[in-house]
Amino acid sequence: MNILVLNAGSSSIKYSLFDMADQSVLLTGIIERIGESLAVHRYRLADEQPNSAEKIINNHQQALQDLFCVLSATGAGQPACIGHRVVHGGEFFREPALITADVTQQIASVIPLAPLHNPANLLGIQEALRLMGDIPQVAVFDTAFHHSLPDYAYRYALPNTLYKDQGVRRYGFHGTSHHYVAKQAAQFLGKALTALNMITLHLGNGASITAIENGRSIDTSMGMTPLEGLMMGTRCGDIDPALHFYLSRTLGLSLDEIENLLNKSSGCKGICGENDMRGIHRMAESGDETARLALAMYAYRIKKYIGAYVAVLGRIDALVFTGGIGENDAWLRQQCCAGLSVLGIVIDSEQNLAANRPCARISPADSPVQVLVIGTQEELEIAIQAQACIQQQVSG
Repeated sequence: MNILVLNAGSSSIKYSLFDMADQSVLLTGIIERIGESLAVHRYRLADEQPNSAEKIINNHQQALQDLFCVLSATGAGQPACIGHRVVHGGEFFREPALITADVTQQIASVIPLAPLHNPANLLGIQEALRLMGDIPQVAVFDTAFHHSLPDYAYRYALPNTLYKDQGVRRYGFHGTSHHYVAKQAAQFLGKALTALNMITLHLGNGASITAIENGRSIDTSMGMTPLEGLMMGTRCGDIDPALHFYLSRTLGLSLDEIENLLNKSSGCKGICGENDMRGIHRMAESGDETARLALAMYAYRIKKYIGAYVAVLGRIDALVFTGGIGENDAWLRQQCCAGLSVLGIVIDSEQNLAANRPCARISPADSPVQVLVIGTQEELEIAIQAQACIQQQVSG
């Protein structure tokens, strides 16, 4: 079975085609700048050089038409199923869902909880249904893995009516990535996922940390939106909620301006003017004190969460780094774990520098906590979950 995975943004569509017989990637690509004067479609067949073309693509329907033309022209063929990444599933979706009219309506109903993501995800679904409605399509939700959080972890200390009537609670994100690397860690350690406690760190421009008990998420740093939790590339993470009132009173900022400030102009970018971790390291190495501060803050906040989640779990068997930063930044991994030997967390410096994906141990082999670096494959996890959903429907 070949499964096409789509991740639709407001002006882009990322995609991957998998042969599920061996979970190999047949084709991967991205269509960017949809609706601008010239869009760019870049794609690559397995083991071949990448291809790129500029063309007029006015909307997502045209983008998907171009994608399906590429599937035909390259011989990749028509997929047997399409899996869609959907950021927010609200309280409706605790597992992948075969897309129906009711499912699309429920995805639309939680747009207020994810106004930056769900509209684009939904648009991709609607256009794919319009063009390829004869193919089964499955929605896979970033929030689904975190539905095992206990109520005392997902509830905010706010009036009950806000939860009951408006759905105000912690949902968590990056669930597809956290779930995938947790399964890979269990396989690497040769143990059942349900027998392991671990902390998984997804560190990229967006960042989150999850406490996993016996294979189930029991706490996670992102909240009702992806803004809460760790310091990120452009997002502030945890702050005093009264800051909103202060900014409004003293600077006269509107709600939209405050939202934009906290989401797009804060985090590392707010501290040093740069949100790419590689650039921040270069700045720090050249003596820039704001970059040094950004790195120190970033690592410090991660370390605080690790300590908190060790307390929540009682014991941990593994600490897992993933995401673009987590997989590639040896210095940051070292800083995040420095001084945590009291918790059983120790990094071997040489192994840390030599860590190679898809999976590497960077702690001593006899360490009580295995510290791992695992390459995440969110698109593959979406394909795996979509396939399982289709098979479940067929078996009844």
